[in-house]
Amino acid sequence: MNPAIDKSSSVEHVIAERKLYCKTPRFEPGGGGINVTRAIKKLGGESVALYPSGGPTGEMLRYLFEQEGLDHRPIPFNGWTRENLVMLEESTGQQYRFGMPGHHLSEAEWQRCLHELSAINSKLDFIVASGSLPPGVPEDFYARVARIGKDIGAQVVVDTSGEALRLALSEGVYLIKPNIREFRELAGQEMKEESEIKNMAMEIVRSGQSKAVVISLGAAGILMVSQEGHERIQPPTVPIVSKVGAGDSTVAGIVLSLSRGNSLPDAARFGAAAGAAAVMTPGTELCRREDTERLYEQITLESA
Repeated sequence: MNPAIDKSSSVEHVIAERKLYCKTPRFEPGGGGINVTRAIKKLGGESVALYPSGGPTGEMLRYLFEQEGLDHRPIPFNGWTRENLVMLEESTGQQYRFGMPGHHLSEAEWQRCLHELSAINSKLDFIVASGSLPPGVPEDFYARVARIGKDIGAQVVVDTSGEALRLALSEGVYLIKPNIREFRELAGQEMKEESEIKNMAMEIVRSGQSKAVVISLGAAGILMVSQEGHERIQPPTVPIVSKVGAGDSTVAGIVLSLSRGNSLPDAARFGAAAGAAAVMTPGTELCRREDTERLYEQITLESA
């Protein structure tokens, strides 16, 4: 619901009050759900991106989608699609990420997004609702998406935070994928021990709010909790180039693997591999298929 054009570049030093001469920028489609659909394509799968689009930046976003060969359905709104900036300081390897707010959507505009989703004729196995909500969109928007998922028989995967996540859970979803900070915020407590995190996730599963909970733990991998049990998955150590889109790549790997008929534990391992592969690529490039499949094989062997 809050897509963006991600502009990434690099500069030798970041210095205040100085004009900084950057390298040639890269422009890529961005935003939570947009990154998920891009990563699915990179991993050899197919999906449809449904998103609001407006202004000249919206036209550019559609052009970038076409360049990547992505199946997408823009929904016009009266405003401009936002832009984000990712800057690498070459001297230190530090990355600076500047996220801009999205344009305000009217009630008629966000209602149209829900209508377009419910009107899709093809059979949907999964709906991924991912990313922040722009101004004007109610916090229960993803809960409304979950309701549509139930009506049309699709499993709903939600990757967001705060009240939008809590309300989606109150409606009931198939899977959520918060990072550890977002999960602590959802729980309303610090939870330093992994056992505490696992118990809270189990409570969400037992209550029927989500059939599965996958939590990104950063360098510690991911924790997967479902009705069948729990597993912490530690991907192999990889060189970190950029952390942009690692969580989105994880979601893409999980959903694509599930759509291929694999079990939830196997899908979580493939997701962990995709997330690890994403940090190996520069800027906002996301995961590469060959890296993901190689890392997945290593995780599977270690889990056997």
